[in-house]
Amino acid sequence: MTKKKSLAAAAERFYVIEQMTMVEIAQLLNVHEKTIQNWKDEFNWDEKRNQFIQTKKSFHEEMYNFARKLMNTIEYDIDSGNKVEQGRLYTFAKMLPFITKIKEYEDSKDKHNDEQTKDITPDFIKMINEEFLGIKSDEL
Repeated sequence: MTKKKSLAAAAERFYVIEQMTMVEIAQLLNVHEKTIQNWKDEFNWDEKRNQFIQTKKSFHEEMYNFARKLMNTIEYDIDSGNKVEQGRLYTFAKMLPFITKIKEYEDSKDKHNDEQTKDITPDFIKMINEEFLGIKSDEL
């Protein structure tokens, strides 16, 4: 893999998975921000980021729903005086740490995203220029 491909792959991972800004990525990789912007546009990182977020969100929702259903069946059996199978208790006990870690991670990401949205980023300015003013970044 060439150095350019390696840097582009790392930048994509930082943008899509780590949710870093283009400025942060450019500084981290010691690459010009315009290069990051070109890669972002060329390889459609925004769509990949949105898909990643949706996939992660739906997985977390499914995990929460499964844990809630499992907890409800266990609670029902306990309230009804029925024996609760050890397998269900074991599964629920094993899921709890993951659920709390996911929640902590999501809360920290939400806090980080809230802090980032307080500032107008270069990406946001570019979007305003292109979508509302009709000015392409190449024309600036």
